[in-house]
Amino acid sequence: MILLFLFIGFVTALVGALPLGTSNIAIINTTLKQNAKQAFKMATTAGIGEVILAYYALHYNMMVNDFFSTNQWLQVLIALLLLAIGSILFFRNNKASKKTLSPKHNLWHSKYASGLLLALLNPPVLVYWLLIYGIINSKVTMLSVASPLEILILFFGGVYIGKVFTLYLYSRFSLIIQTKFHNINTKINKITGTLLFSIGILQVVKLYFI
Repeated sequence: MILLFLFIGFVTALVGALPLGTSNIAIINTTLKQNAKQAFKMATTAGIGEVILAYYALHYNMMVNDFFSTNQWLQVLIALLLLAIGSILFFRNNKASKKTLSPKHNLWHSKYASGLLLALLNPPVLVYWLLIYGIINSKVTMLSVASPLEILILFFGGVYIGKVFTLYLYSRFSLIIQTKFHNINTKINKITGTLLFSIGILQVVKLYFI
């Protein structure tokens, strides 16, 4: 029965990670432009970021919900950042993107750091976990920070595995696409830019029109 929490954590994280988001796009981009090994580095720390957000949402619950509903400026800022980054990538010169820098020159070249940051800077994930906890506690079982330690370890362990597994699937799918389209690397910046820009537009629409 206690293993149920591992399964719940895995399934809820998998469902939450399936929609295309910043982490998924970064995994696709890294797989295509570098390799699957570098993408997996990002996935391992993105899983940690997912666990942190899931725990934060569980611990503060209503406080997190109220914060994002009363501070729309943060959601607007994130939407603007996505729009800006998407535009930069779309119009970026492919020749310039071929230049390689030493990891010492830029912290962003640390795949572990970028994976963690991309997972953490994702407010919709907090909202998702708030919704999930509402469903779990009303339909399945009670889960809170006061739950037994072994239950929390199993649940968040399932969350970590679910997130990393989903990102791994995205990476594998990217490799399949790469074998079918050999010139994909010359278009990846435009694809990534378009996806990020689209996510930014969706954020704006959700804030002001829904």
